[in-house]
Amino acid sequence: MITLINNWLNRNFSDPQIIILSLMIIIGFFSIFMLGEMLAPVFAGVVIAYLLEGIVNGMQQCHVPRFPSVIIVFCVFLACMMLLTIGLLPALSRQIGQFVQQLPAIIAKGQKELIRLPERYPDFISEQQLRNVLDLLTSEITNLFQHIFSVSMASVKGIISVLIYLLLVPLLVFSFLKDKDKILNWITGLLPKERGLANKVWQEVNLQIGNYIRGKIWEILIVWGVTYATFSFMGLQFSMLLALFVGLSVIVPYIGATVMFFPVCLIAYFQWGFNSEFVTIFVALSVIQILDGNLLAPILLSEVVNLHPVAIIVAVLVFGGLWGIWGLFFAIPLATLVNAVLNVWIFHSKNTTISRNEKKLINT
Repeated sequence: MITLINNWLNRNFSDPQIIILSLMIIIGFFSIFMLGEMLAPVFAGVVIAYLLEGIVNGMQQCHVPRFPSVIIVFCVFLACMMLLTIGLLPALSRQIGQFVQQLPAIIAKGQKELIRLPERYPDFISEQQLRNVLDLLTSEITNLFQHIFSVSMASVKGIISVLIYLLLVPLLVFSFLKDKDKILNWITGLLPKERGLANKVWQEVNLQIGNYIRGKIWEILIVWGVTYATFSFMGLQFSMLLALFVGLSVIVPYIGATVMFFPVCLIAYFQWGFNSEFVTIFVALSVIQILDGNLLAPILLSEVVNLHPVAIIVAVLVFGGLWGIWGLFFAIPLATLVNAVLNVWIFHSKNTTISRNEKKLINT
């Protein structure tokens, strides 16, 4: 067994390029995992600058110099940030406040509906089982309110963090766009010269990541807007808040769309009961999710490498557990990175093995 392991290590890690690629991946993942929280504004700035770089390049292809292109794109970015901060956040905060005010009434109505279950379905649920469920729900709701209270007590710290993001992230975005070549040259100077294998991986992944991030952001905005218009037209309460979460749910493939049916249908049931409006909301959300999964997402993400659904779910669970919301958002690009590394690694190992065998035949 030890001999087999040694042979495998000698066969796969005797090439300097494979060693360099492995070290770069390990150092990158370790740095993000250990320093991700502290360097979150930097990572946010890198992601936004990466997205805006495509627009800057498009303007340069139209014969606009780079620096004026950067200025124009950055000003549009700041205008969108101001519109988001001034126009959207107050509406969301109002709906959150309304939801918190109505939450006790929703809970009370839910308890009344649960109490009736043993009378309606005595063969499926008993009063003792119902008491256990109510005790569990009471405990969870108490913990939720305690968490909300603790968050509100730490609101000053949260406001300071938001202010830091609002100041640092735009500054970092402008610096990354303006000094892109200088930063890349500096980073390249720190890397080993024998990194041809790493360059192949980056070239393969770069096309996928750029298309995925831009397509996913457009998908979030379109699903959010269509859902908000649909919910508002039907008069559903908390339509802005629910539509926001429906839009964000597309970040998590398969799982997010399924999970969002529960809060939407719950709010619709407490507002109207089980009637035609409830069924209409359920059907409308189903149609939106079907169109998103079968029409919108394939159009926006047509150039992304197709991964098996099991691979996507595993990537969502692993990277979401490691890096939270950022891990969920980048689960598919990271899975694409892993897939590209494995493909390049296997291809390089096969070529190395073939060349070694040819040398042996020549020597013999």
